[in-house]
Amino acid sequence: MAADDILLVGVDGGGSGTRMMAQWQGHRVEVRGGPSGLGLGVPRAWHTILALLEEAHQALGIALSTAQCHLALGLAGANQSSWREAFLQAAPKLAGLRLESDAFTTLIGAHQGQPGAIVALGTGSIGEALHADGRRVSVGGYGFPSGDEASGAWLGLRASRHAQHALDGRTARDDFSRALCEAMSTLSQTPVTCAATLTNWLSSADQTRFAALAPAVLRHGEHPVAQALLHQAGEDIALMYQALDPGARLPLALCGGLARALEGWVPRRLERSLVSPQGSSVEGALWLAGEQCTLS
Repeated sequence: MAADDILLVGVDGGGSGTRMMAQWQGHRVEVRGGPSGLGLGVPRAWHTILALLEEAHQALGIALSTAQCHLALGLAGANQSSWREAFLQAAPKLAGLRLESDAFTTLIGAHQGQPGAIVALGTGSIGEALHADGRRVSVGGYGFPSGDEASGAWLGLRASRHAQHALDGRTARDDFSRALCEAMSTLSQTPVTCAATLTNWLSSADQTRFAALAPAVLRHGEHPVAQALLHQAGEDIALMYQALDPGARLPLALCGGLARALEGWVPRRLERSLVSPQGSSVEGALWLAGEQCTLS
């Protein structure tokens, strides 16, 4: 099949939404839709992806079969073997299919396919590296609440202890504890103003709710409790990079919603390694789709 007859498609899919970038004969479009993380089920993931593929066709003004599509995907949950196998088994006929984790497509996008390392910092966290010899290394990604160091959920969970201590008198109430309670209240039908309402909030809080407290931690970065958490986040980023590249030869890009805010807390010894990401996860997926087409 001629290259001009192939639609290149990259997908970045998670538990809250999906981005798709499609390229046809030099024209590129991006569409967005609902979740496609594999933890929400393979049928749901494929439903979202195929619906977005139809939107991309319309945006490009073309009508192609899936057999003319080289599809590369970075999906949350792709590292879980049973979900991965079920997803691949359910695939329609395609010109090419490559499934990777969203962390790997973030790595490819950040360094444009070249050797490098990333630490992705959002609700959760994970580190990935691609070495010059083709070796791939991954660290973290163990999930909330045991892992995800330096993530939004990690910061929020630990910061909530300051609110606990303030509301029951173990420490004085202050602007930081009030900010945490205000952030919790926006996510609850009952304002968090005392130990009882805080207990109710904590009993139903998940990683998304705890991550919503991270902005309060960042705004109060000079508070001793917040400062200690942010300092530890920077050290944990450094530990991930050390595990990814013990020789510190690879450029390191911090990615995700908390990347810019936490960059200033990374230890100074990493300054020479830090670079800005060149592209996004969906751009990395599209790059892999193009590579797949070239190799086929």
